[in-house]
Amino acid sequence: MHELSIVEALIDQVNREVDQAGQSGPVRRLALSIGRLSGVHPDSVRFAFELLTQNTSMEHAEIVIEEPKAVCRCRVCGVPTEIDELVVQCPRCAAADIVIEGGRELLLQTIEIEESTP
Repeated sequence: MHELSIVEALIDQVNREVDQAGQSGPVRRLALSIGRLSGVHPDSVRFAFELLTQNTSMEHAEIVIEEPKAVCRCRVCGVPTEIDELVVQCPRCAAADIVIEGGRELLLQTIEIEESTP
């Protein structure tokens, strides 16, 4: 499950971002974008996040995952088609001259922190 190492890197990134922002409150919400062609399974990310954040400032954080689809753009017929899996030819005209756009994202979009009271 490579999602475990991905979530470890995510936690490190969140900690760095929170430190750089000079914040001290617990993390309440993270928004991620995990493209459908990224090879990363959102449910596995959620599971690993829950496992790895026990007894940390992220323990009770909500993790929200957007799963953008990819678009297959055909250079022959010009038709863009949303896809959920990797293709090697245009779903419309079967031409092999295609470009896959998007769907491979793996991004931390936002971090929400509970404000601490002085």
